[in-house]
Amino acid sequence: MIIYLIRHTSVAVPKGTAYGFTDVPVNPSFEAEAASTLEQLAGLHFDQVFCSPLTRCVKLATFCGYPNAIRDERLKELNFGDWEMKTWDEISADPYSKEWFVDWINTPTLHGESLRQQYERLKAFIAEKKELGYKQIAIFAHGGILTCARVLAGEYPIEEAFNSIPPYGSVIRVEI
Repeated sequence: MIIYLIRHTSVAVPKGTAYGFTDVPVNPSFEAEAASTLEQLAGLHFDQVFCSPLTRCVKLATFCGYPNAIRDERLKELNFGDWEMKTWDEISADPYSKEWFVDWINTPTLHGESLRQQYERLKAFIAEKKELGYKQIAIFAHGGILTCARVLAGEYPIEEAFNSIPPYGSVIRVEI
């Protein structure tokens, strides 16, 4: 199955803030960024289009001509739990964060999830779509989801996930 992964545009959140599950607004530069994403999608056709239910993904999908993209909770960004909307400096001050920083792949964030859990929910989503017979789909989602999909496609190991987060508004093609 061919999957076009589309990352949402930049967000109006201070740099260095963990905002995974939080429904944050997009930057005022949204239209210019979204126009660039739309250009990257020109001429492509999909069996179905899916998106995270968070506004930053729905808004981009709608701008790109897919207002009826199917929202799926499994396409949300990593759940940072108690660390949502905190800076990395604040997170680092939390005693529990030491355990997470040692093994962020398998250790969930405080009352959130681990990268492995995010990977497994995306893996289940993709397996379901393959079973349904889709040949080519689009997914409007988040950096973590795009990275997990690329791990699933065999582009790099999960240990390199945080080194490979794609830019805002990017479109990446993978085959799974």
